[in-house]
Amino acid sequence: MLDAKQMDALAAVLEHGGFGPAAQALSLTLPAISLRIKGLETALGQRLLVRGKTVRATPAGQALLAHVKQLRMMEADLLGGLQTGRGQGAAGGALQWQTLSVAVNADSLTSWFLPGVAGLLARHHMLLDVVIDDQDHTHESLKNGDVVGCVSTQKTSMRGCLAEPLGVLRYRCVAAPAVVAKCHTRSGALSVHRLLATPAVIFNRKDGLQDDFLAQHFQLVAPQYPRHFVPAVDAFECALENGLGWGMVPVPYLGERPGKLELHEMLPGSAVDVALYWHHWEREPLSAQRLTKAIKQAAHKVLL
Repeated sequence: MLDAKQMDALAAVLEHGGFGPAAQALSLTLPAISLRIKGLETALGQRLLVRGKTVRATPAGQALLAHVKQLRMMEADLLGGLQTGRGQGAAGGALQWQTLSVAVNADSLTSWFLPGVAGLLARHHMLLDVVIDDQDHTHESLKNGDVVGCVSTQKTSMRGCLAEPLGVLRYRCVAAPAVVAKCHTRSGALSVHRLLATPAVIFNRKDGLQDDFLAQHFQLVAPQYPRHFVPAVDAFECALENGLGWGMVPVPYLGERPGKLELHEMLPGSAVDVALYWHHWEREPLSAQRLTKAIKQAAHKVLL
């Protein structure tokens, strides 16, 4: 049997980023945390943590962290059911809040994810701990045991998990009217040379949508062009609207834009389609099952 106190110490070290913060969070001394981790590693016969400037989990440590989080969710589900059975929570406030960690790309988070799960969270006293990352990299958070599920572009699930298709998030290349005009010839054709001489507005350094657009529609490989990096959704849109450059925007953002400035397509009718999948544990507690159901329903209403 795994020792619960030792498992809590391991989770605390990984969740709080070190032995000192973990000791403070658990109201223990630093030696006590170290002894618990050492005892767990001795009992299992393998290293669970890689110690250095930053502490990170080994594959075995990642598996144990995921196990701890699943146990916490199952315990919260059990306690919630017991409280409901005793009539608590009906007046509001008696039920305990339960936190679920998820990894989601910023575009999905604001365009369909949060609106789609808001009702569920309120009904079942659930809290979200959101890790925002590029859709090509969110899967790493699930692999590391940091989250219970992730929205990802990866089709293949890892062992013990499911990868369920959510749909396609379509992006279009847009810019302010003045930028669009600058990149077109007198005949109205988009000039690739002018486009590459104009700055692009990019969400962050993991964002490859601009390169995908140029590869799909102009067969350009590793193109070079000036870039602004603006890692916030509102600021990203603001940069485009104010003529800082051109960028890839998901179609849901281009529908209703009350009070927003105008954005035009660089190459009308062209798009970059990103297929998204919801990765989650095959055996998950009731709360996570409810979240999975709400996410799939929300995605199917918005995504292609």
